[in-house]
Amino acid sequence: MQRVAVTGATGKQGRAVVDLLTREGYDVMSLDVTPPRIRNEKFSKVDFTDYGQTLDALLGIDSRHSGFDALVHLAAVPGAGHLSDVETFHNNMTVTFNVFQAARRASIKNIVYASSETLLGLPFKTDPPYLPVDEEYASRPESIYSLVKHLEETMAIEMTRWDPALKIVGLRLSNVMDESDYQRFPSFDSDLSLRDWNLWAYIDHRDGAHAVLQALLWDAIGFDTFNIAADDSVMNRPSAELAAQRFPTVPLKHDLKGNDSLMSSGKAKRILGYAPQHSWRDVV
Repeated sequence: MQRVAVTGATGKQGRAVVDLLTREGYDVMSLDVTPPRIRNEKFSKVDFTDYGQTLDALLGIDSRHSGFDALVHLAAVPGAGHLSDVETFHNNMTVTFNVFQAARRASIKNIVYASSETLLGLPFKTDPPYLPVDEEYASRPESIYSLVKHLEETMAIEMTRWDPALKIVGLRLSNVMDESDYQRFPSFDSDLSLRDWNLWAYIDHRDGAHAVLQALLWDAIGFDTFNIAADDSVMNRPSAELAAQRFPTVPLKHDLKGNDSLMSSGKAKRILGYAPQHSWRDVV
């Protein structure tokens, strides 16, 4: 049984990842600065801004574990505006460096972490080069939060260059949603500007967990990054209509059908076997 550490395990995406990996038979250890609502013997509180705590937690915790085969890194301030810009930068950059560096010292060679859709140019005050967006154009950080995500990807590239046996996968997760979020989706149709900041995209937390699992299973070395989104948008209005109204001069890479997502997960489908199964339309 493979031993997997999950940082940020008590967050929305973290809980789904822990649940799926556990059901798949992995020995999962939850690590976070925020304890779970329900007592869990497979949880330890760790402040990842402290490198000593981070390294110690990945090497082993008495009565809990003696090390890991793989790491899922989700711990972070989850977006812009939650804290001041400088605090967001200091926290997220420090946390990811500490986790990556400690994983290297602990000889963990299989790392999957949450990168971000924001690297595609969100909130698209400058039009994207084409639609649907994918990973083929250079990152466009437009906030301190996304700047950190860009630097994290750069750091992963260099660390995997230093260690030819290391694999780091950055999942550019779209806006993570669960079933409780879906009731408000129909209200978005009244004003397309409510969600145009990320091209009306989202990802169900269960499909996000599936992407993490597929990335862990992917037999590869080095660094790569993948967009992870639902197959549909948050809107009932056709995607071709949304694109034409909001981005009239942006070319389409292919025809849009129905409510197709304007954030392409095609690369993850081809390479990782990512296959989203959930839509808000099944709930509302």
